[in-house]
Amino acid sequence: MGTAISLTSAVALVGRFPVLAGVDLSIPQGSVTTILGANGAGKTSLLRLLAGLQRLDGGNAMVLACDLSQPGRGFRRRVGLLGHDPGLYEDLTAEENLAFAMRAVRLPATHVGQALARCGIQDRLLKTPVRSLSQGQRRRVGLAKLVARRPELWLLDEPHASLDEATRVLVGELVEEAATAGATVVATSHEPEYSVPMADLVVTMGGGIVTASCRGGRHVS
Repeated sequence: MGTAISLTSAVALVGRFPVLAGVDLSIPQGSVTTILGANGAGKTSLLRLLAGLQRLDGGNAMVLACDLSQPGRGFRRRVGLLGHDPGLYEDLTAEENLAFAMRAVRLPATHVGQALARCGIQDRLLKTPVRSLSQGQRRRVGLAKLVARRPELWLLDEPHASLDEATRVLVGELVEEAATAGATVVATSHEPEYSVPMADLVVTMGGGIVTASCRGGRHVS
């Protein structure tokens, strides 16, 4: 098993403020990592760095064998980020949102229907504008975008937040399916009761650095 993510003294700034103040982190390919920490610890900034959306201002960062100081064309196509806002177009249906997302990264829409069904978006919900969907249904559509794209790296920002129990279970199932298929998953969380059992590695952040790490509760036979 290779290394999917390798950060050494990684620094990222917003203005002059260091949102990441020297992160050291190594994550194996095909593993699940949960990142814990209080608000302002640097969790979301770390995900944005790994997605190529936050500039690396110091140190070294390799993600999927790409140097984040110059990630190159096509890097973002290999990475899927699901934030607090699933990034959906309100006037488009779930089907239309996924088809557009696939075109945006120049991938075929082959798996759109299957991905939506896997995430419980079926029948009338397929043709319903996103503005009329509940928060949980929107989160399911956002998850379906990742399932359809099949990225090598899944980045999930608080994936269990404000969800009903059925959707929280779905998140865990999708994470396990992605990792079993060889993808690497990194998720931030304020809910360790859900996120720690699904993880191989649990990392705690504070002040923009990694302060502790330990094994999670995921067991692969």
